[in-house]
Amino acid sequence: MKIDLTDTTASKINKALVKGRRAIGTPAVGMVLTLVIVTDEENAYDALKAANDASLEHPSRTLVVIKRVSRSPRDRTKSRLDAEVRVGADAGTGETVILRLYGEVSDHAQSVVLPLLLPDAPVVVWWSVDAPRDPAGDPLGALGQRRVTDSYAAEKPVEELRGRAESYEPGDTDLAWARITPWRSMLAAALDQVDCEVVSVEVAGEEANPSVELLAMWLADRLHVHVRRAVSAGPGLTQVRLETTGGPITLHRSDGSMATLALPGQPDRAVALKRRETSELLAEELRRLDPDDTYASALRFGVDRLGGIQSPSQRPEASTWTPGELPVRPVHDTPEPATKPAGAVAGTGTGEGESGRPTPAQMPPVKKADPQ
Repeated sequence: MKIDLTDTTASKINKALVKGRRAIGTPAVGMVLTLVIVTDEENAYDALKAANDASLEHPSRTLVVIKRVSRSPRDRTKSRLDAEVRVGADAGTGETVILRLYGEVSDHAQSVVLPLLLPDAPVVVWWSVDAPRDPAGDPLGALGQRRVTDSYAAEKPVEELRGRAESYEPGDTDLAWARITPWRSMLAAALDQVDCEVVSVEVAGEEANPSVELLAMWLADRLHVHVRRAVSAGPGLTQVRLETTGGPITLHRSDGSMATLALPGQPDRAVALKRRETSELLAEELRRLDPDDTYASALRFGVDRLGGIQSPSQRPEASTWTPGELPVRPVHDTPEPATKPAGAVAGTGTGEGESGRPTPAQMPPVKKADPQ
């Protein structure tokens, strides 16, 4: 069911929600959170589709905030709020309100959103594009317990990561971080199967991909070893190679779907490592509303060592580069690289392994001088 409201108010929108629920025979409110999506007209459809798919796991009231640009100075002085209320099958398993803000009200979106929040329910704010430099300091971001951005959608992802580290507050997270969850879990499980020490690491992926940078920073932060960032043709992350005292451990994915895991003294095995849709990433972030300390540690540890990767034409290795000889760039390089036990990779949330050693989620972070 859809209800269109033109030049309306938050009070009228709430009345339309009640009317819609009664019309479809579900007067009770069964949502577990409020999801506020901040987007533009161009990306609104994709963001709303992802939210509707995620609502199958997390029934929520979804508020889509679209700030419309006024074309003339006269229009910019006029405030208007249009809304589209969706309930029932048109809104997934929750409720959806699309808010289009015109004129001066665009600068005060929080005053429109605040009366529409579910009472006594957590609030998650997601910027699908054009996230603010300081999400926690943004008026809309201040309403949420969880603030989700996507540095992959930024024009300069590496610069975006640097800004995220500078302005980080508990509750901030990034879909670029959620994209590497299967990689972190797979690597932690692989290290739990061998009895050796990691000496160095190489992470390969497409250029200007923030997930590749985050994975490299996470490994450098948790293992405290030399990590090299290599550039490949993609798609996304393509390979992680860990040099250990027992031989190399390699996780290689060339097609964005299936990967090959190679462990010393064991036959290669195929593992599922599919690139996930935005709805799956969003659903993962909605599963936990507490601060992600592992993300914060990785972000702050490596961001000051990040730099723009040269394009293939600018790299001296470009003329001789082959897939087997990836051009590399240091992400973390200590004068005398330390080694850590195989089980020292932390922050994947797995249980105790068969070896009896503490698992990644149980290991404390490496204590060292705070570079931030």
